[in-house]
Amino acid sequence: MLQAALADGTAHRRCVFEVFTRRLPPGRRYGVLAGTGRVLEQLAAFRFGTPELDWLADAHVVDDATLEYLAGYRFTGDVVGYAEGEVFFPQSPVLVVEGTFAEAVLLETLVLSVLNYDSAVASAASRMTSAAVGRPCLEMGARRAHEDAAVAAARAAVVAGFAGTSNLEAGRRYGLATIGTAAHAFTLLHDDEEAAFASQVRSQGAGTTLLVDTYDVRRGVERALAAAGTALGAVRLDSGDLAVQAQEVRAQLDAAGAHDTQIVVTSDLDEYAIAALAVAPVDSYGVGTSLVTGSGAPTCGMVYKLVAREGASGAMEPVAKASRSKTSVGGRKGAARRLGADGRAVEEVLVVGSDDEVARWTRHRHHTTEDGLRALHVPLVVDGEVMPGLTAAEGVRAATARHAASRDELPRGARRLSADEAAVPTVELPLA
Repeated sequence: MLQAALADGTAHRRCVFEVFTRRLPPGRRYGVLAGTGRVLEQLAAFRFGTPELDWLADAHVVDDATLEYLAGYRFTGDVVGYAEGEVFFPQSPVLVVEGTFAEAVLLETLVLSVLNYDSAVASAASRMTSAAVGRPCLEMGARRAHEDAAVAAARAAVVAGFAGTSNLEAGRRYGLATIGTAAHAFTLLHDDEEAAFASQVRSQGAGTTLLVDTYDVRRGVERALAAAGTALGAVRLDSGDLAVQAQEVRAQLDAAGAHDTQIVVTSDLDEYAIAALAVAPVDSYGVGTSLVTGSGAPTCGMVYKLVAREGASGAMEPVAKASRSKTSVGGRKGAARRLGADGRAVEEVLVVGSDDEVARWTRHRHHTTEDGLRALHVPLVVDGEVMPGLTAAEGVRAATARHAASRDELPRGARRLSADEAAVPTVELPLA
């Protein structure tokens, strides 16, 4: 596309691309936008260096004119979108990219690969932290994902309310709280369970978490208390009927006077298993496989569509795809959420009008709430420069706070795990 557009002169036409999803995964009532900070980090460094250009030339992928363009590629346009951590609903543009066709079209795979995965993980994580009802959820999925995706998943989980991650690289890169426990291998390494627990307590202190189900849970708890005393930080259960075992272990700990020793449960948990443990005396949940695979919805189905472009006259013109079942709404659109008197979401609003009208509305309504509408688009990139505070550890902290506030706006019942439609409808608000 780039090569042909450079050749016919349309590559430098001003264009607007929008990222949105046509529908939520089956049964989901809302999605969570995550990965925006990662997109912005990569956008700032999105370049074609000598190795890439040499390969493109040797493989005859593009012609010399295109290679010359790519050698000097820099994104100099603008990006607005939902703040990372916002909940989202179908059809509303979570990201809007404006620049020349040549600049913007090259970003499609980068943007979608990040947002689709990170948002799938965050959407699952939000359901899990909702089901946990205030009990901490801990990310432990690195061994169930690609090594780079594991770091992204840890970040997305924290955006959606997870309290920490076992992924140390994610902790280093994004300032996340890191956690971890010993595995069964550590117990099996030693001649007996007593020796393993004594070694761990000597190394980590009595506040450590001991894995007590390698052999027999009751005997494991006895040995854990013998090693650490009633100051033992926590025990971990990783198999069996977790609800029954948690009840029995809590009674055993309390009988021994270890009232402050917590119970951590793991073992293929998802949001439904977490909800089923709501009445069990569990203090925190370690979640792995279901989290990093989106708990059955490993992508959000986001698309990157051209909605407006500069015409031959120089004016911006709406364009739209008309394919059956894959239609889109042409023209740049603003985004807002209508809140009721109780502060809860009633509608997701697409603001439609001319390109200039929508741009003016978005600028005017930034960080304002009028007529019950909360504008959702915030500036992310201006003239190619990423806005401060949106990346690295600072960006994660801001996204985590935004998600908590955004989820609190959902109508009552929106956080139920039972299958249903989107929690609020998406409607259009014409400006003219």
